[in-house]
Amino acid sequence: MYSKISSANVIGVDGFLVDVEVDISNGIPSVILVGLAETSVKEAKERVMSAIKNMGFSMPSKKIRINLAPADMRKEGSLFDLPIAIGILSALGYIDYSEFYKKYVIIGELSLDGKIRKVKGVLPICLMARELNYEGIIVPYENRYEASIVDDIKVYPFDNLIDVVKFLRGELNKEPFDEKKEDFTNAYDLDISDIRGQWAVKRAIEVAVAGGHNLLMLGPPGSGKTMFAKRIPTLLPPLSKEEALETTKIYSIAGLLNSGIIKVRPFRNPHHSISDVGLIGGGSYFQPGEVSLAHNGVLFLDELPEFSRKTLEVLRQPLEDGYVIISRANYKVKIPSKFMLVCAMNPCPCGYFGYGNCKCSTYQIKQYQNKISGPLLDRIDIHIEVPNIPYEELKYKDGGESSYVIRERILKVYEIQKLRFKDSKIRTNSQIPEREISKFCKMDIKAEEFLMNVSKKFGFSARAIHKIIKVSRTIADLSNSDIIKVEHIAEAVSYRVLDKLNNSLV
Repeated sequence: MYSKISSANVIGVDGFLVDVEVDISNGIPSVILVGLAETSVKEAKERVMSAIKNMGFSMPSKKIRINLAPADMRKEGSLFDLPIAIGILSALGYIDYSEFYKKYVIIGELSLDGKIRKVKGVLPICLMARELNYEGIIVPYENRYEASIVDDIKVYPFDNLIDVVKFLRGELNKEPFDEKKEDFTNAYDLDISDIRGQWAVKRAIEVAVAGGHNLLMLGPPGSGKTMFAKRIPTLLPPLSKEEALETTKIYSIAGLLNSGIIKVRPFRNPHHSISDVGLIGGGSYFQPGEVSLAHNGVLFLDELPEFSRKTLEVLRQPLEDGYVIISRANYKVKIPSKFMLVCAMNPCPCGYFGYGNCKCSTYQIKQYQNKISGPLLDRIDIHIEVPNIPYEELKYKDGGESSYVIRERILKVYEIQKLRFKDSKIRTNSQIPEREISKFCKMDIKAEEFLMNVSKKFGFSARAIHKIIKVSRTIADLSNSDIIKVEHIAEAVSYRVLDKLNNSLV
């Protein structure tokens, strides 16, 4: 007695088809599961056998062989429980598998009493099923909203094994689930106007968001660095449909998706004790890291020097390439990780160098700042000082423009960049390669002379100069100017606070 069921698994951010083959024959009663299955999959036979018995089906004393094909692809997770159970029941003659083998993809975890539990990675599996022209997909009831994100495929959610059997036998008439659930995080509770004063910081953040520039905020404790960081997503353009689907897939794989499609840009704020695997992703069983969970959004690293230097170094590849390649003994995956990096740090260990009674020596300050490597700092375009707010400004000044007003200006700059880079893979000014700076960043004579003089005065490196030019390109766009002028260069130079601080310590 033989049966074959269509199921699926996930590798990286993509689903792949798995055939669950079941053969029942005479022999010593046993259940053998093969097909490069990990521990969580091998344990399925215990859950499945109990679920089948507790649903009232009789099991003969025979030898059961289960194969997960292709055999050379690693399988993990609990989503094979339901297809294995359906395969066994089909092989026993309860269902005719030929009626639905090429019609439905089946996934789900079983409890011992036959209830079907939620699983990870439903969205990429639904996308795969649609691409392979399957008519529908059978999923756990709790995954119904996630599965319904994908158009042009029928979604059949169930909460117990017996209903699935009745449905496949034609005894239960069930309509496909097609209700779209709105994500409750669609509106922001925060607004940049919540912060009083700090006009220079708000301007720097507007420039950073408009040009896709990474940002570092330097200031004493309590000056508002974290408050600013949390409000940056309110200035970013809305997610496009493609971006929303990419982001939702990653959260689906991580098991963090509770409802429908993600409609706002992610904001991730990992603690400084995070490991390099937690930040970049990986592990014995692949899990997306914070850099991927921040895809199309913001990754905020508070107290930057407190992070392990080894951990921070793994940021270099995703910042440069926009994706992460993770190679382990059992797998190799490529996962997207395009994000805006926002960092915050104190100027010294006590936090008050330049702002009050600093108790740190010059050596201690240098050691503290040297925890951040030069290559990582080279990937941060804007360094802005966030000073303490005077009491008068805190009490009597308002918050100024709302996030909506600033975002409208930023959207205009995005349109300018879209036209500028229409014939290339570049999307924002921060991505302009050095060899094309002269092409996209035209300066007038006075601006060139000013940049030359200021670079000599502060000893800017070639990379720092290139970043100043890119930032000034964004500032010029905000001013609706085709040519970079002196005032644009001057403002961009003011956003190199850390370079000036290091020079002052020499």
